[in-house]
Amino acid sequence: MASMPSLFISHGAPTLAISDSPARHFLAELGARLPRPSAILVASAHWETNGQPSVSLAERPATIHDFGGFPPALYEMRYPAPGAPDMAQAAAALLEQAGFSAGRSATRGLDHGAWVPLTLMYPSADIPVAQLSVVRGATPADHERMGRALAPLRDQGVLVVGSGSLTHNLYEFRGQPIDSAPPDWVRAFGDWMKRALEGGDLEALRQYRAEAPHAVRNHPTEEHLLPLFVALGAGAGARARQLHASHEYGVLAMDVYAFGGAEA
Repeated sequence: MASMPSLFISHGAPTLAISDSPARHFLAELGARLPRPSAILVASAHWETNGQPSVSLAERPATIHDFGGFPPALYEMRYPAPGAPDMAQAAAALLEQAGFSAGRSATRGLDHGAWVPLTLMYPSADIPVAQLSVVRGATPADHERMGRALAPLRDQGVLVVGSGSLTHNLYEFRGQPIDSAPPDWVRAFGDWMKRALEGGDLEALRQYRAEAPHAVRNHPTEEHLLPLFVALGAGAGARARQLHASHEYGVLAMDVYAFGGAEA
């Protein structure tokens, strides 16, 4: 079985599932470019837990519509993929072997950080999926260690996905069109992240809030960038490959990065 890459996916707004954009078109083609996974583990910015990471064990995970004020078509969407409780238990065991405590949720469904990109990548919804939480208040280095603990799953055909956003300051959204040009402070942060990721500058990445330009402005809170560090760690030292770069609404950088595995 081919070793899978780990991925960081910027999932943008929930309307990514239905709006026409370069990022949507890219994700709609990405699944076919990858080896078919045996299962998918998604570390989502929209599942935060306190003190320890948790995994979802639901056998039939519900589609969670964890947003408000969007078009009715979004609330009608379902992603009926089977769960992956055995793989999730294996993930929890790997985390525990690495010194983490690991929670287990019997009922957690798929939030839009998981189902929005997956409905584009794997529209048949026939690959088992489980989620992993990010840990509120834990550092980028902590999340990188979580990812490193999970790296052996890739050799079992599991696609480890960190789903967040390369930039995510919704306070700066002013109703601008989806194809608005990014302001300089968004572009500068994205350019710095690309150099650091492709250059393998792990120490700078771990300290991005002090090192990267406009880091706090792009991420007033960290939950949307922490999945990147899970994907980076799961890559087990592989250099990042930028697979896609675009912007939506000016303030959302929609970058996708791969770590390890075959070229996609």
